[in-house]
Amino acid sequence: MAVRTPLQQRPLRDYETDEELLPQVLRPYKAHCKYLQSATVSTRTGLVSARCELAIPESCYIDDTGHLNAVEVNISYNQMMYYAVAKTVKEGLLDEFAGWTLDDYWRHQLPDILIARFSGNFRRPINARSFSGEIEFLSVERRLPGGEPLLVADTAYRYWDDAGGRCDGTVKLAFVNTP
Repeated sequence: MAVRTPLQQRPLRDYETDEELLPQVLRPYKAHCKYLQSATVSTRTGLVSARCELAIPESCYIDDTGHLNAVEVNISYNQMMYYAVAKTVKEGLLDEFAGWTLDDYWRHQLPDILIARFSGNFRRPINARSFSGEIEFLSVERRLPGGEPLLVADTAYRYWDDAGGRCDGTVKLAFVNTP
């Protein structure tokens, strides 16, 4: 049996876009709603973060607003988060996911990863056609409410573009029915 090194003692590392993993993560999305283009996952923060490139050629639900809107912020967040968690599971980056396999992740991706709280601050309009984003896991903890295992993660996100557009916020996630 392999001995796992606690994350705090693991070397700082960047994982460039996993070209096999990314399409699998985006598989549940309609073709015109796959906004995440690339993501570099990092353990530099002591937890996990991902720096991403995104593009929304055309809104999937409304005429062009001329800027990134709240619905697209949420969809983009989901894609960044799903990819960061899948890469975390694949590479064994967080102890809280140590018991997970990628097969576990695929089973839980849609039904069991819930947004418990979502907040956003729109500072300056962002060009949705081409923008950058970042997600950072601030904390992840295992809880046993009523004996059922639950992971709770506090995350922060931000988006920006080349013209100075800015948006940021926080999201609390609940991973239910965990392996």
